[in-house]
Amino acid sequence: MQHPETSPHGLPLDAQSILELAARSMFHLFSSISQGMFLVDRTGRIVWVNEGYKRFLPALGFSSVEQFVGHMVEEVIPNTQMRRVLETGEAFLIDLLTNRAGTFVVSRIPLRDESGDDIIGAIGIVLFDHPETTLQPLISKFALLHRDLDDARRELASQRLQHTGGQRQSKHTFASFIGTSPAAVEVKRQARRAAQTSSPVLLLGETGTGKELLAHAIHAASSRARGPFISVNSAAGPETLLEAEFFGVAPGAYTGADRKGRDGKFKLADGGTLFLDEIGDMPQALQAKLLRALQEGEIEPLGSNKLIPFDARLIAATSRDLAALVREGKFREDLFYRLNVLPIKVPPLRERRSDIPALLEVLGEEMALRSGDRQPELAPDALALLSAQTWRGNIRELRNVLEQAAMRSDSANIERAQFEQVLKDSGIERIAPAPAALEGADLSASDPLRPLAEQIAQVERRAIAAAMEATGGNKLAASRLLGISRAKLYERLDNPDRKSVN
Repeated sequence: MQHPETSPHGLPLDAQSILELAARSMFHLFSSISQGMFLVDRTGRIVWVNEGYKRFLPALGFSSVEQFVGHMVEEVIPNTQMRRVLETGEAFLIDLLTNRAGTFVVSRIPLRDESGDDIIGAIGIVLFDHPETTLQPLISKFALLHRDLDDARRELASQRLQHTGGQRQSKHTFASFIGTSPAAVEVKRQARRAAQTSSPVLLLGETGTGKELLAHAIHAASSRARGPFISVNSAAGPETLLEAEFFGVAPGAYTGADRKGRDGKFKLADGGTLFLDEIGDMPQALQAKLLRALQEGEIEPLGSNKLIPFDARLIAATSRDLAALVREGKFREDLFYRLNVLPIKVPPLRERRSDIPALLEVLGEEMALRSGDRQPELAPDALALLSAQTWRGNIRELRNVLEQAAMRSDSANIERAQFEQVLKDSGIERIAPAPAALEGADLSASDPLRPLAEQIAQVERRAIAAAMEATGGNKLAASRLLGISRAKLYERLDNPDRKSVN
């Protein structure tokens, strides 16, 4: 009996042909439906990119495919994990990649030779390049799960307090800082790098931007995560009380003092992180004592002549312009340089408007969890109104307005008019964008003798532009505002906008 000829895989040749055809078909399918794709050889050198991936090259610093191809992958694609795929042979089917080109949902798949034993390269696939819109529900749920995990960790930490003498833990991680806008991604990137060092960090930004949350996240991601996180407001009280709060009090230091003495924040933070909030408002006399403690690594409690060593990583934050305070003689220059080692500017909400829908989703979920009521649902024009505000109080103000509107509403569905009333009652000057559909369209200048299709297309373009501006470029929110699907909005946008990397 004659046996059919087989392939190196032990399959009949016709089955081998089908396998090869399926592999080619899948390759072409991924190339056509993905946002971009590229190949690296076994050394990690980029050898090919498809047509879709070309649009990311300018953001990565390249003007042509020829400049890009031939580089080692980690040299040209920041934060890539392709090297790990080549070394382990493990695939990453779903992962988030963030770099200066944006935030992407990606897959990384190893390629093997005919025997299946050796890695000959890997393929990188960009599945989504707008996860803040296409995957917003998933991202919000992921963030909620992380917060639930944080709550569980805090509960466990509180149970451990009985065994650790009241040691305090951080409350937040980087997942708690909601946002996928370029500004939010960049500040989290800087904060993650800061977490890997032991140098002082200075968080700069307006009130309500999330500086304390980032301080918690830096601590949680650092090598001191198992140590305490101690927070103190540098402007909360008279100088003498602050000095006692910082450095502690010796037993019987003054009339009424605790006979056992009291440890200060520096001592409590030993082995962990000390967060000094509102450092720009610290009394000048205390600034000198803080500088000495940081330089010497020692503190002297009130009423004591004994120096106590401490080991705490310092994170400071302020909404003031420290450099201006130095020039005015209101803040010590030498302390400024001691603190300003790793400065991180936390962006205000108006510089990351595309994050507002996600923030409202998360804030609404938190409100629902606290109250036990349904999560607030915002009408599209209400979302557009909130996305257009300047938010001087940033996230803290956004939360306040949402809570006020929810308390005044008889249902979970909140309309634009209800937010307009809350904003009006606050007494703060607001931006009230006009309805996007026809506002700004100079219809009087239109030629009524032109084809109707041209006139409709002109009004449509202006309506889309107004919606995109009102929502800060958030395509999901803009499509809801216009009452069309996101796919239809992409169809209506001009090609340069459709292909940009946001």
